[in-house]
Amino acid sequence: MLSRALSVPLALGFTVFLPLVVASQHGAGVRDAAFYLQLALCMYAGARLSAMILTSRRKLLQGSFWLFVYMALGVAPLAQAVLGQVPTPVVGPRSDLSAAISLILLGCIAFDVGALLARHRPDRRAQEEPSEPVMVHRRRLQLLTVLAFGFSGVFVLKLGGPAVFFSSRQEIIAGIEEAGVSANDGQAGQAFLRGFGTVPALLALLMYVRWLVTSTRARRMPSVIATTAALAALNLVVNNPISNPRYWFMTVMFSLLFTVFPVSAAMYRVALSMGVIAALLIFPFADRFRYDEKNYKPVETTSFLEPMALKDYDQVGMFANTITFSRSGPGFFYGRQLAGSVFFAVPRSVWPGKPRDTGVMVGQWMGAVNTNLSSPIWAELWLDFGPVGMGAGLLGMGYAAARVDRRYARRATRRAPPGSLISVVVPLVAGYSFILLRGPLLQASGRVAIAGLCLWLVMTHRTDKRTLR
Repeated sequence: MLSRALSVPLALGFTVFLPLVVASQHGAGVRDAAFYLQLALCMYAGARLSAMILTSRRKLLQGSFWLFVYMALGVAPLAQAVLGQVPTPVVGPRSDLSAAISLILLGCIAFDVGALLARHRPDRRAQEEPSEPVMVHRRRLQLLTVLAFGFSGVFVLKLGGPAVFFSSRQEIIAGIEEAGVSANDGQAGQAFLRGFGTVPALLALLMYVRWLVTSTRARRMPSVIATTAALAALNLVVNNPISNPRYWFMTVMFSLLFTVFPVSAAMYRVALSMGVIAALLIFPFADRFRYDEKNYKPVETTSFLEPMALKDYDQVGMFANTITFSRSGPGFFYGRQLAGSVFFAVPRSVWPGKPRDTGVMVGQWMGAVNTNLSSPIWAELWLDFGPVGMGAGLLGMGYAAARVDRRYARRATRRAPPGSLISVVVPLVAGYSFILLRGPLLQASGRVAIAGLCLWLVMTHRTDKRTLR
């Protein structure tokens, strides 16, 4: 009923109405090839996001992908093109910007082709006897919980106590520097401290929440309720929106939402639909706690488009700058940047030539004062492997996302066991995909590796009394 009632206005609103309203505003932007390519990208992403919202089966990974593309690569850059304002300067010619938008559109089409290939590939596992699901081992989950409190406790003590987590992100960064974990201009120590301080706590909470939501037996166990409450309090300290980047808090909220409502199609549709509204109205102003009182400057705007041109939606412009950077001499890196992300944990003292974040590298080449710049997955793949490699990478991502979404839809039912690990992992990946898609990959690799270690610790193929029931 919800799909039928919303199908026409939703599809027209995201695909036609909102892009045309933005494009019709007055501004100093140039209406050239780059502008119309941006409008086409926005409308294409709007159509695909509408399809994700209205689908009969929840597609968390694909839905998250198209939500990011629609807002960060569609509507926001279109607003910047209308106003003639960008959050990060585009240093190259307009032809490089047109090339970046064209490559993003090509990558989106490749993602769709990959998803289409996965859709038409017969799922032999579904036709055969169902295999044993990967489960959460109860004792190991208890061990993970103990480790989460230990790691987060060290994180809190290193930064000077819980109070600093409710001040500002600037205070958090200063505390990390004072703790001496960012020595020699390296970020591996900082990534480990923040990753181990936040990821195990979140994963343990997600597993206990799912246990409570899906098991009547767990709701009658005071120890489970008390542990869940303690983990919620711990996450309120280390994973709150004040001390964490907005994209990480989006990961926390998305993963919790889809874990609390594991089979609700209505909640899935509401989450994606409200995600657009939140990105337009809330996200640009959500950096209130990035700086302390002395350094915070309130946003003053005269148009609803300006916040999207003044804040963090710099992905299209940074892709254009990456193209200009590559064409200025370095060329393609043939996997070197990806190797730096895979081996992120190797300190620079051991690997002096370790690649820097792609956003930082391009920002330094530009002469930017603030080099904490994004590098979307399109730019990362293009810089390493060229346009063909970028297309192949996005096609593989679409194929993998569709396959995982299909398996998740089959596993995430009301009859699924409380200890089903995929029912926790997919919501977490869906939330974290915003960070992976925004980039740089090197910054995102630390938490991915730590989450992998935590999942390896608790996973088991057993379905007996040692798993969550």
